[in-house]
Amino acid sequence: MGHLDHATFGWLTPVLSYAMACIGAALGLRCTVRALGATGRSRRNWLVTAASAIGTGIWTMHFVAMLGFGVSGTDIRYDVPLTVLSLLVAMVVVCAGVFAVGYGRDRTRALLIGGLTTGLGVASMHYLGMAAVRLHGDVGYDPMRVGLSVAIAVVAATAALWAALNIKSPVAVTLASLVMGAAVSSMHYTGMFAVHVEVTPSGESLPGATAMQFIFPLAVGLGSYLFLTSAFVALSPTTGEREASASAQQADSAAAGRQARTA
Repeated sequence: MGHLDHATFGWLTPVLSYAMACIGAALGLRCTVRALGATGRSRRNWLVTAASAIGTGIWTMHFVAMLGFGVSGTDIRYDVPLTVLSLLVAMVVVCAGVFAVGYGRDRTRALLIGGLTTGLGVASMHYLGMAAVRLHGDVGYDPMRVGLSVAIAVVAATAALWAALNIKSPVAVTLASLVMGAAVSSMHYTGMFAVHVEVTPSGESLPGATAMQFIFPLAVGLGSYLFLTSAFVALSPTTGEREASASAQQADSAAAGRQARTA
């Protein structure tokens, strides 16, 4: 059995992956808060942005952590189509969960359905990403730990959606995102500790791309997307600010009208 190392670069990959999960969660929560205060096309756009942020954050967290994954006695490669598919799965299922909450009339039912859908989707993304791993040997899983990782994913997703519905202030969103990042990271490493590998030494070259050839550039690109989107959300006015601005403009127009009549 090959020795598994989940942090070949020390604490760098666990800390960086946790940071990416927190950023995605914080951005997703802020966008969902904006969506719940909007209507029509604006609500839809904010929900799509929220889903893309959370999905991107979760996927980036997983594969940044995988940069530190190594197995003694074998190289590791990644199947590119399966890796990209895992990203699409993360986006789609998170979008389904966020839209269930954003448009659901019965919030309790929407929360449960959205949390279950999103949690199972996050777990699917994780294990689809693991299915993309290519190495010399056979990968197996401890069923109990796999089940625990799926349960953590569902609970974490439900808690995230509950936070989106109930938490409004920036400070509370920040605290919630830290907790959500810890939950997502816990799900990932619980799933990774379920892995065992029977190495079969071989001199044949493995198919697929190395982590540095494919995973690292894609993770950097998605991380840049999260930072740029965070800046956009931070600079864009909230619903309250737009309403206050509109009221101030109306007041200015009314005052100008009164001055014109008295002149």
